[in-house]
Amino acid sequence: MPEPPAWRYQKLIRPLFDPAPEHVILTGRVLTCLQDEVIEDGFVEIEAGKIKSVGRAGELGTRADDAVSTDGTILPGLFNNHAHLAWDGIHDLARQSMVDSPEISAYKSAGNMLISLRSGVTTVRDLGMNKANITAKQAVEQGIFPGPRLLITGEAIIQTGGHTYWCCREASGADEMRRAVREQVRAGADLIKIMACHDTLEFTDAELEAVIDEAHRNGLPITAHATYNDAINRVARFGIDCIEHGGSMREETIQLLLEKSIPIVTTFAPIVMQSQPEIARKYNIPEWKIEERQRAVADKSRYQGLIDAAKAGVTIAFGTDAGSPVVGHDVIAPEMNFMVGLGVVPDNYGAIRSATSVAARLNRLEDTLGTLSEGKVADVIVVEGNPLQDLDALSNVRMTFKAGMRMV
Repeated sequence: MPEPPAWRYQKLIRPLFDPAPEHVILTGRVLTCLQDEVIEDGFVEIEAGKIKSVGRAGELGTRADDAVSTDGTILPGLFNNHAHLAWDGIHDLARQSMVDSPEISAYKSAGNMLISLRSGVTTVRDLGMNKANITAKQAVEQGIFPGPRLLITGEAIIQTGGHTYWCCREASGADEMRRAVREQVRAGADLIKIMACHDTLEFTDAELEAVIDEAHRNGLPITAHATYNDAINRVARFGIDCIEHGGSMREETIQLLLEKSIPIVTTFAPIVMQSQPEIARKYNIPEWKIEERQRAVADKSRYQGLIDAAKAGVTIAFGTDAGSPVVGHDVIAPEMNFMVGLGVVPDNYGAIRSATSVAARLNRLEDTLGTLSEGKVADVIVVEGNPLQDLDALSNVRMTFKAGMRMV
């Protein structure tokens, strides 16, 4: 294992924010996210930060008197597998990245962590915006500020002058790529991210080989921003562990993803949200961009590669690119509705699993998170209504527990 980041050596006398894990029995409709399991009149018992038991409410006996009736749906806490906590979803990305001070980025991250918890998101995979996610993770883990569980990249790594150079760690040459990875490892990264393309392919072969090898040598998975066939195929051949966004793909590339068990984190929310004039105009999105997004939403053929990949069996995990223009950190249901409409997930339950059990496997946390199962960490949320009938129910979160602590 790599050396821990410097802040982990600090002696912690006591956290500033330290809610006690609760012992509570919740009753209502239970979606365990174990396949398609639904317990219509069920219960989930939380104790000492873990899920103590799950079952039918009739099994509680006299303990039912102490249960909290939710009159809603109980399900695992959600993962947002592609988010940027230091971006606010309101202002221009490049200007925020170049102008926001580290202190302002910290405040934005703090606010967006609260918004995430209120939206039922208990784990955020933050894929970088300068170095803000490093201090955000420290704040959460040392109890300085309440937030979801954070899986961070530190700074995303790019070729010098590459895609979004204004918020990433630029590097040139194989040795500098290795140094860039080691810097993120030293800072406490849980994974490494690279920007593998924009309009053209980025990184030389030697650079790409080095950055992937160095991540794996340090025991970290590495993911790549890759949005069209040649970029996806290339990073898959070089040994990438995950694809961000995805895009057009030929059959050869889909088969490569299947052979190597490489998942895709799709992110439709920017297009979906920016295509809605009544919302987009509030964020000063120009009319030409709204019209462009409307055409993109209406043209399903542009997503055919992702649809084909999903139907072939490539794993699709939930992400929103939260922090992008018009995409707040509470935009959950719009992403899932679009996933279902396209067919990259089979149904509403499939969309929910993409943010729970599937996401836990993506992040190598399936033994502790992602399902409502006895012994797992008690990341549990309660929503009004039935998201199996209407995913917009996920917009009405009534309770959020993280490791048994009531955060909402």
